[in-house]
Amino acid sequence: MSEDAGRPRARRARQRVVRGWRLVSQTGARVVPLSRVNPRVRAKVMLPSLFTLGNMVCGFSAVLMAFQGRFGVAAVLIAASIVLDISDGAVARAVGAITPFGLQFDSLADLVSFGIAPAVLVYTWALPSYPQWAWTGAMFWRACAAYRLARFNVTIDPMADKRYFIGLPSPGAAGVVIATVFAIDQPLQGPLLPIAAGVLPAALMATSYRFRSFRGLLSTKNPLQTFGLLALVLVGLVLAPRTTGIVIAYGYVLTSPLGGATAPLRRRWFGPDAVAPPRVRMPSVIMPVQPDPVIDGEAAVEADPDEPCGPSSADPSSK
Repeated sequence: MSEDAGRPRARRARQRVVRGWRLVSQTGARVVPLSRVNPRVRAKVMLPSLFTLGNMVCGFSAVLMAFQGRFGVAAVLIAASIVLDISDGAVARAVGAITPFGLQFDSLADLVSFGIAPAVLVYTWALPSYPQWAWTGAMFWRACAAYRLARFNVTIDPMADKRYFIGLPSPGAAGVVIATVFAIDQPLQGPLLPIAAGVLPAALMATSYRFRSFRGLLSTKNPLQTFGLLALVLVGLVLAPRTTGIVIAYGYVLTSPLGGATAPLRRRWFGPDAVAPPRVRMPSVIMPVQPDPVIDGEAAVEADPDEPCGPSSADPSSK
């Protein structure tokens, strides 16, 4: 048998193997392989992932620049990652390409750009003379960023208020580091400022405090406000880049405590929509949501599956 005659048979054999596999969605939704999608639709679906890939490339490049002592370049690359991270979500919503793959890919890219890169930047920029403190601070940032991203992935609530983040978003925390690097513009000898610029934002990432979403600040529903804010930021970056960076980064961090302190007044003056809605207790992100009949017994299975995990309000030990 000639080689050309054997190729169609081999192709049919591969097709039979491929048809034996079926992609399964965790939500039960039908999954269509990209090979069966129209090329134009395929390009539309993959467009947000290109921004996410650029986000990851900038974050990894920032790590390399930080190890080479080029701290300003590393900070610029992390800032570019922030822009690309905001852009990929906006593009995904604009083209209707919000997918589970895009969500996971975005979180992995954020872990590189806002989990590893800022930790390495703080480590190499300000704490080389304190190796123990440097290692502890970098690992603390890395752990808080990973926890923040993992919690976001498993607690996505379609009914939640999209105007607010639970915990300081990792791009906002990274913004504190790069703004501080730009403002100081030279390696530091003491650990006080690096701890304030590194440890405190990292801890806020793992908290449950509310922070205003970038989507609400830059909304297409109010183009005048959006373009006004962008123009103000651009003018500030041109005239006084260091001061503008400090005001934006640290001002965003202060929005949570200031928002909580002024909530009663804003509710009274502007109505309930001017403040964050009350949080609803969610099931544990670590313990399983559904009881296991083998481990928990039949009584646990008969209980309400929507009941939050943990001790109930009637349990004296919970008070």
